[in-house]
Amino acid sequence: MRFPSPHTLEQLATIIDCSYVGSPDFKVLGMNEIHVVQNGEIVFVDHPKYYDKALKSKASVVLINKDVACPEGKALLISDDPFRDFNKLSKFFRPFQQSTLSISSSAKVGEGTIIQPNVFIGNNVTIGKDCLIHSNVSIYDNCVIGNGVTIHAGTVLGADAFYYKKRPEGFDKLISCGRVVLEDYVELGALCTVDKGVTGDTTIKRGTKLDNQVHVGHDTVIGELCLIASQTGIAGCVIIEDEVTIWGQVGTNSGITIGSKAVIMGQTGVTKSVPGGKSYFGTPIEESREKLKQLAYVKKIPEIIEKLKE
Repeated sequence: MRFPSPHTLEQLATIIDCSYVGSPDFKVLGMNEIHVVQNGEIVFVDHPKYYDKALKSKASVVLINKDVACPEGKALLISDDPFRDFNKLSKFFRPFQQSTLSISSSAKVGEGTIIQPNVFIGNNVTIGKDCLIHSNVSIYDNCVIGNGVTIHAGTVLGADAFYYKKRPEGFDKLISCGRVVLEDYVELGALCTVDKGVTGDTTIKRGTKLDNQVHVGHDTVIGELCLIASQTGIAGCVIIEDEVTIWGQVGTNSGITIGSKAVIMGQTGVTKSVPGGKSYFGTPIEESREKLKQLAYVKKIPEIIEKLKE
């Protein structure tokens, strides 16, 4: 997420009431998670396992809970609780705006778009031309929808990321202030749920089609011309490249990549990244031909046991 205007390191330290390392006038342009952070942005880290990754990332400012040597060209915000203070920044730069209308006055809807009854469209939503939004669809704040998009009844765009930190008193939620972006000619079936990015975008690219009851987690990017069948659950931070086919009741781990033109057969658990251009099946995932051979061998086990008894 980029800030409305650049802020200085000193201003940000004041907002979250923490110390800093670097020039007070060090310019900061925004904030992001570690897997999508860019130059000029803040990333937070609160676990020693990820210190080195954060400090070597593209981030210009690292919000960290340890006094460390500041890498050249970067700045540090030193906090006793980076998770909490990252949330403070999210609330400061993108506070929750209550909606008082079914279709916000700040929403922009293109020519030829049809919006059926009982649709909710939040603040600062942009919808392109010639779209069809069926009844009871909810589109949260800041979503971006291209031209020729169809969204079927009951679908929800922009709900919060499923992202929590466990504390002694319970689960502490990481505030989501990202967006959902649907490119041109995407179609979403009934009762789909597409979560917004934590600070970036959850994106479904041009021409991709989702069946009913598909879930897409935060910050996931689905490529062009993909087909995804019903009851599939895609975790957060997944990359699905172009022309992938995913059949019904597939589930994925977070942070994996499915290569271009891969086919994922029904009820597969995508437990790791897989190259494109192949067909996959099973849990844990394997190439479908190999997995089906294994299942055929398993069926022969009773026959083999009987022969051994003889």
